[in-house]
Amino acid sequence: MQNTIKFSIILVAFLSSLHATDAKTVVLEPLSITSTAIKTDELKSTDAVEIYTQKDIEKAHVRNVYEFLNSQTSVITMPGYGNPFAQKIDMRGFGITDGYQNIVINVNGRRLNNVDMVSQLLSSISPASISRIEIIKSSGIVVGGDGANAGVINITTKKSNDKEFTIYGGSYGTFDGSFYLGHKGDKLAISASGEAQKNDGIRNIDSAGNKDESKLTTGTFNLLYNPIEALELRAGATSARTKMIYASGLTEAQYNDDPTQKGAYSVKQSYDTDAFNAGLGYDISDKLNFNADATRENKKSKYGTSNPAYYVYDSIKAKINYESDFLKLSVGYDNYNNDRTSATNEITKRNNAGYIMSNFELGNSVIKAGYRYEKVSFESRGGDNQDDTLHGAELGYNYSYDKEKSLFINYAHSYQSADLDRLFNWTTGAFTGYVNPAQANNYSIGFNHIVSNNKFKISAFYIDLKDEIYYHKTGPWTGDNTNIDKSHKYGLDIYDKWLITEKWNIALNYNYIQAIIDEEKEGSDNYAGNHLPGVSDHNIKATLGFLPNKFSTISVTQVYRSETYAADDFNNNFSQKQDAYMSTDISATYTMKSWEVFAKINNLFNQKNGLWIENDNIYPINFTRTAIVGFKLKY
Repeated sequence: MQNTIKFSIILVAFLSSLHATDAKTVVLEPLSITSTAIKTDELKSTDAVEIYTQKDIEKAHVRNVYEFLNSQTSVITMPGYGNPFAQKIDMRGFGITDGYQNIVINVNGRRLNNVDMVSQLLSSISPASISRIEIIKSSGIVVGGDGANAGVINITTKKSNDKEFTIYGGSYGTFDGSFYLGHKGDKLAISASGEAQKNDGIRNIDSAGNKDESKLTTGTFNLLYNPIEALELRAGATSARTKMIYASGLTEAQYNDDPTQKGAYSVKQSYDTDAFNAGLGYDISDKLNFNADATRENKKSKYGTSNPAYYVYDSIKAKINYESDFLKLSVGYDNYNNDRTSATNEITKRNNAGYIMSNFELGNSVIKAGYRYEKVSFESRGGDNQDDTLHGAELGYNYSYDKEKSLFINYAHSYQSADLDRLFNWTTGAFTGYVNPAQANNYSIGFNHIVSNNKFKISAFYIDLKDEIYYHKTGPWTGDNTNIDKSHKYGLDIYDKWLITEKWNIALNYNYIQAIIDEEKEGSDNYAGNHLPGVSDHNIKATLGFLPNKFSTISVTQVYRSETYAADDFNNNFSQKQDAYMSTDISATYTMKSWEVFAKINNLFNQKNGLWIENDNIYPINFTRTAIVGFKLKY
């Protein structure tokens, strides 16, 4: 490992010194929001949005999408109980434990949210295949649907003529190879991408010196065909295979002594997914078009020595869009039919929804209004069922002072239904009790100022919640899934990207969050007035970029999250808290026309980080310095 790190440091210095010529000129401008039903740009948006382009993702040299979100955006990610491929995700203060269930994540419109307590498998998406990541905060319920209390993350993959091959290696046996091959003609666009990744592990899992190794392979194929100008036919397939071994938590004394040591036990897990999609788009007129897409996804999950679980997700999405000079209108229908089957039970969750979303442009003003009706049904083999009828709404206003400045205000009523693990016993399939859907009223206000050398965004939010869903733990292996009667969250988001000179630039994401439980009493526990555990008050990501010449780029990224209560500490009285998270990363890139060499060091100062579940139950994460060196060929 030390040799890899030394080589990375030497390469960082070497790449920065090559070809000392003038730096490239970069100009900032409002980016279009392309993944939502109503397309606009970020200056005219009625929502708090973050947009990251293909270039942003390429420059970060991340190993997966989780790493990009955690280091470059306001979103927080952490390996769930040591699992690097299905990480926990948090946004807007819903907590690192269950925050992912309050975020809807789509890839090219395909919903990644699961029907049980498995987080979205973002590791199945190779960063090399991504064109854009758009984050809509405290909004998106009308089109996103069930689970969009914190917002929506939309990921769009490339449709271009790019041909790329990337390979890198690093410390602890890290190896990754990925490719993207695309062709875009007048009638046909076709692309294929894939990735193979492995890591020999850092932590011990037994006394024999075996490590928490992990492996991942992904593959994607997409095709678009226009037989006539008005008609687009599309089809695609994606596949992912993950295998990992991870160790259990450590006591605080063990963690402080040596975070690489083995825990009380280790777990082997595999997770496979195959998804197939087909759809069409038809331009009925120059103002009216129709889109329909269908997807089937098959998943298999095996945890430890337990029997595997099998999933079948079927979805149909259809919408009609109308667009004129002052009005944009989208009317849609969504259907999700999701089954989970194991040796002992079969459970189904069905979502049927219809929505209407509108956008009016009147001079300098933009008004957004939308409504969603959704019916959620649960069925189990034992005949214990649950039905919920849910309503979502959005209302927003944006006023543009000029081509550089705008002010927006937004309201959204959102909801999150319970997942299968909340309602049914995993072993027997028996119905364990009704859990109310969570309901949230989101209020946001913000200001945008975008000029050629600076992009500044600031927004404040307040979320009033009823029946926030959580697990009330009564013992080491016992507890009940239930609701927090009343709670609220508020905070401030600041984003600034400043091109200081042609050679220096800085990007800053700062989030201040408070998540408070107002009313909740379970048994002898009264949580009223307590903070929701796992939510840091302060979250900072800052990247300083230096372009010594037109071929080279050096970036230093600092990530900081303040300490908070451990994930299970709803009483706010554990003797051990979640430590502050800190990591400093440095990367360097040297790019010519068709090739690129890069090096990156993560956690440069060897900062020890961990995920605190409770007293003496700590999962080490990003707790040591690592490095990678790679090469990209692009033509």
